[in-house]
Amino acid sequence: MNKADITKLLQRVKNNEIEVEAALDILKDLPYKELGFAKIDNHREIRVGYPEVIYCEGKTVEQVKDIIAFMLTKDNNILATRASAEKYEAVKAICAEAQYNPLGRTITIRRREEKLTDSYIAIVSAGTSDMPVVEEAAETAMILGNRVEKIMDTGVAGIHRLFAKIDLIRGAKVVIVVAGMEGALASVIGGLVDKPIIAVPTSVGYGANFGGLSALLSMLNSCASGVSVVNIDNGFGAAYNASIINKL
Repeated sequence: MNKADITKLLQRVKNNEIEVEAALDILKDLPYKELGFAKIDNHREIRVGYPEVIYCEGKTVEQVKDIIAFMLTKDNNILATRASAEKYEAVKAICAEAQYNPLGRTITIRRREEKLTDSYIAIVSAGTSDMPVVEEAAETAMILGNRVEKIMDTGVAGIHRLFAKIDLIRGAKVVIVVAGMEGALASVIGGLVDKPIIAVPTSVGYGANFGGLSALLSMLNSCASGVSVVNIDNGFGAAYNASIINKL
């Protein structure tokens, strides 16, 4: 439940449209639901504005299915990240409307309409190999109610490709830049736009990339102002923060 849902419920109690006992039954799973292996934070949307997201890596198929089975009872939109096809099939068996993005490894379930923002988040990738992170970010941003524009394969090795899309990038309220190798794209865009940039280093690159560490350090040491950095391959974290900025 979110603040609006609880406000409506309390108003119904005040207007004698629902019994106090019935309202208590609706609220019984606040602040969290104990599943034994997990505690589902039903209070999170009230505190921070967005419901809990399921990180699937490290969880068993049954654990993911059971968590989603409970969350379905609340009629919220659901996002699960780092989900395998096997976990998706288990979820699909209990929820036919579940959607899977195999590249971004996300499961999304839409149970309520989210009004999309007028402004948009631009997600810019350096190379095609960065697309899994782009897709995770895009799915996250969209289910949180944001318009998204994806601008793919505009890395510094062919900088003219970036300039062809610069007006679209400048029109965004916030820009997510996804890059591996040396991670230079975030600095380049930082010197061209007047919007906040969230840089996502990816693990794409040869040996000295150190699984994304070189891109991470390059982005952290950017000389361009307005660039902040999330963890390696963390498209979800970048999109979550971008959504907060986009809705200010």
